[in-house]
Amino acid sequence: MPMTDVSRGPGIPFPPPFVYVVAYAIAALLNTRLEFLIDGQGAGTTQSVIGAALIGAGLVWMAYGIVTFLRARTSVVPDRPARQLVTWGPYGLSRNPMYLGITSAYLGIAIANNHAWPLVLLPFALIAMTAIIRREEAYLHTAFGDAYDQYCRRVRRWV
Repeated sequence: MPMTDVSRGPGIPFPPPFVYVVAYAIAALLNTRLEFLIDGQGAGTTQSVIGAALIGAGLVWMAYGIVTFLRARTSVVPDRPARQLVTWGPYGLSRNPMYLGITSAYLGIAIANNHAWPLVLLPFALIAMTAIIRREEAYLHTAFGDAYDQYCRRVRRWV
């Protein structure tokens, strides 16, 4: 990615959670044409509990990432520049806790709703997210250099 001005940010033109919204919307449309359920009998108690747990854990993890960015006084919005490299809190375990959290919530919503199409489309959403993450990583490498490279060696992209 050619980067001439780190003050512009990574140049992501839309909020990355939109990828999950689009994937789920396509899944919902597919489900109206050809119903594809996880369990033909409907979501049982175990499935509902697992779905709710994934939703809750994902939203908490995502919120923890957002709060950590806000405390660091750096932008949560990926089309704005990063003011500092955040490596503590959830960023000590994952370089992308907000994206990890929304992935968990997406998965939980699909499971709780007993819908299989979102699960089929999840790999495509993850491919799109990986492209976004790579663009952000190139920006962060340009903006923070060796400090970011060291961070990448310590902390994995997802988990």
